Amino acid sequence: MRPVTIFTGQWADLTLEEMCRTASGMGYEGLELATWGNHVNPKKAAEDSSYVKEIKDTLKKYNLNCWAISAHLCGQLVGDVLDKRHNGFAPASVADDFDAMREWAIQEVRYVILAAENLGIKIITGFTGSPIWPYWYSFPQTSEEMVEEGYKTVVDRWNPLFDEMDKRDIKFALEVHPTEIAFDYYSFVRLLESFNFRKTLGMNFDPSHLLWQGLKPHLMIRELPDRVYHVHIKDASVTLDGLTGILGSHIEFGKTRRGWNFRSPGRGDVDFSAIIRELNEINYQGPLSIEWEDSGMERLRGAAEACEFAKKINIMPSTMAFDEMMKK
Repeated sequence: MRPVTIFTGQWADLTLEEMCRTASGMGYEGLELATWGNHVNPKKAAEDSSYVKEIKDTLKKYNLNCWAISAHLCGQLVGDVLDKRHNGFAPASVADDFDAMREWAIQEVRYVILAAENLGIKIITGFTGSPIWPYWYSFPQTSEEMVEEGYKTVVDRWNPLFDEMDKRDIKFALEVHPTEIAFDYYSFVRLLESFNFRKTLGMNFDPSHLLWQGLKPHLMIRELPDRVYHVHIKDASVTLDGLTGILGSHIEFGKTRRGWNFRSPGRGDVDFSAIIRELNEINYQGPLSIEWEDSGMERLRGAAEACEFAKKINIMPSTMAFDEMMKK
């Protein structure tokens, strides 16, 4: 049975001990560790064996495992066109100094790679950023040359990091997501092509970001079975009523006037039954990691409910045909 874990990125205000105690008490079997806030300091985990032991001992104390570590925030800074919005993703010492910020981010990803190795983790989840996301709506006109240059920039910046991952048998699971260079099916396929289908790069499958764009998320699994490296259980609901827009209208998450919102798993429109059946088809045995984001719901109740929901939907395929016993 696939383990049910929780991504700690939305819980980074808690200490690691508090996070482990909370997750274990809710019934989770592991954590997808964030590398910001209070859970893992990448540099320290890359260089200090006693710190690594402390993390492992804390997980073990609460009977938790870890299959993935996150490079979402530092990874975003590697590929993005940087501006003042990114200051919150990096130390204050590099605020508004965007060259220094990118250098910090690249080094931070390197620390995450070493931290993963020291912790015995084989999957890094995260973002790549995108030099061309500001061009997503092609007015003023976006040329094919500009798009190709954007993909080339991401390849040039990430290939050296992928080289470091390869040395350690670690894979990168990109969360296909708006603001990334790969945000839907075709942009992800183009990214794979740009990297010559390098095995280092796969997908952190998260249906919530695909659903509101109009995709049928489970088809991503069917079409790219060998690139599903990690799975997020995260829900979203689309509520277009004639006045709401799919782009969100600059309305805060959680507000009912938005055209779509993230929802606690099971409370939105994602077809998780179809997703689990596709995961069974490809024999995915990795974790189902709850990324809990629902601004309209209290998080402790939501995360506990999400754990129960994930275990309920986590069916395994039958070992026999249903009509096998109908033979004489």
